[in-house]
Amino acid sequence: MKNRLEELRGQHGIKQEELAKVLGVSRQTISSLENGRYNPSIQLAFKLARYFGITVEELFIYEEDE
Repeated sequence: MKNRLEELRGQHGIKQEELAKVLGVSRQTISSLENGRYNPSIQLAFKLARYFGITVEELFIYEEDE
């Protein structure tokens, strides 16, 4: 699943380490999310969206498999 995490983090001037600490996850988790290697739990998806003040749908781009 694609996401806008790296873009939003850059716009807000937040480092991966800072975001990870706020959310209670590792920096590697943030990196894996940004690189599309990891899909977050529903709970983490909502935490991320709330942190940036947007909806889950605005943060994550769902594309159905064809």
